[in-house]
Amino acid sequence: MRKILVIGAGKSTAVLIKYFQDKSITENLHITIGDISVDNAKRLAGDHSNTEAITLDIFNQELREQVIKNTDIVVSMLPARFHIEVAKDCLKFDKCMVTASYVSPEMKELDAEARKKGLVFMNEIGVDPGIDHMSAMQVIDRIRSKGGKLILFESFTGGLIAPENDTNLWNYKFTWNPRNVVIAGQGGAAEFLQEGAYKYIPYHKLFRRTEFLEIDDHGRFEAYANRNSLKYQEIYGLDDVLTLYRGTIRRVGFSKAWNTFVQLGMTADDYTIANSENMSYRDFTNLFLAYSPSDSVELKLRHYLKIDQDDIMWDKLQELDIFNPNKKVGIPNATPAQILQKILMDSWTLDDGDKDMIVMYHKFGYELNGERKQIDATMVSIGENQTYTAMARTVGLPVAMATLRILNKQITSPGVQIPIKEEVYAPILAELEEYGIVFKEKECEYLGYNPDGVK
Repeated sequence: MRKILVIGAGKSTAVLIKYFQDKSITENLHITIGDISVDNAKRLAGDHSNTEAITLDIFNQELREQVIKNTDIVVSMLPARFHIEVAKDCLKFDKCMVTASYVSPEMKELDAEARKKGLVFMNEIGVDPGIDHMSAMQVIDRIRSKGGKLILFESFTGGLIAPENDTNLWNYKFTWNPRNVVIAGQGGAAEFLQEGAYKYIPYHKLFRRTEFLEIDDHGRFEAYANRNSLKYQEIYGLDDVLTLYRGTIRRVGFSKAWNTFVQLGMTADDYTIANSENMSYRDFTNLFLAYSPSDSVELKLRHYLKIDQDDIMWDKLQELDIFNPNKKVGIPNATPAQILQKILMDSWTLDDGDKDMIVMYHKFGYELNGERKQIDATMVSIGENQTYTAMARTVGLPVAMATLRILNKQITSPGVQIPIKEEVYAPILAELEEYGIVFKEKECEYLGYNPDGVK
């Protein structure tokens, strides 16, 4: 049998494993799931005859090398920083590799050797990055094949709560890694192009510069800018593009409310707070406010942020219980971001039965035969439950499909790469449609970058 090794049994792996199991008979597959927690691996393996679960600590070099040597292809679903150790072993033992993570500088350094050995190291083949690359390149290549020239490209993705489970004032729950939500936008300003002009949004302004999006049958959303949109100019070959902008989707009103945490300093992650484990949520909130011998924490916060008592913003803050004197942080030497995450998880953790939703939206502006045209492409996917989530589906399926196609020699271009070639994106997007992951396209009047949509 042909052997697939999946390293990591996290949230996005359930759909991936099920895909392999469903194909195991016709494709002659044996799946090994390795995880530091063998119980997590066993849970995903179930009682499937062609699947086994093993304990695998990636820091155990001898064991790691042994299992990689004895497989045919490796799928790394580990945190991004750990892929490089797996990749080096794959080079050593001549194994192809697939990950959903961004290509790191360390991974990129392996490109020449991977090419020399004829190995495919496919990265960024999840949802974002992944499906965004593939769906964008499919339309971009189609426009170019007709003689068109791209002048605008905007791309947005968001992991949200499904409408039927949208039960709080923030219209948001954690459907993925909460830490990534709390520290979103940090580590560098947002950079993008707008009608030929270079634009820069520093972190403290990021959540007040949003663009509004309308998606048929799903209503209105907003998006704030991702860190560096400019790198996609080279990746997608958009040398003549005038507008290039990538952003994260939220429901309207989220960013304005989130900005209160940014302005207070609650999202800071570069210092720790003494005695944090004994602080109450109220103490934590008061930490960022000026001293007053008479004013309450609530009054000081409203005055500082200029929030009226009848403002929905105030209701949103109160809903999070940040003024509770009885709830303890319970985390020693915590950063503000870690404490904020703890507070938010009390309110934004998925309930039993909750479903998540992935929303993706591309705008393509182009010139053809002297006319300016626009295509809008949207994809909305709603999860089944908390195991087969929309996030797990949109990450796991493209990873699995790419893995099988590499194994079957249908994807053969060697080297460290991302899925922007037609040999990769065309068949995978077609197969994703069979699983309900479908983009709807419509021709629109070209409007350019809408300044009225930026606040």
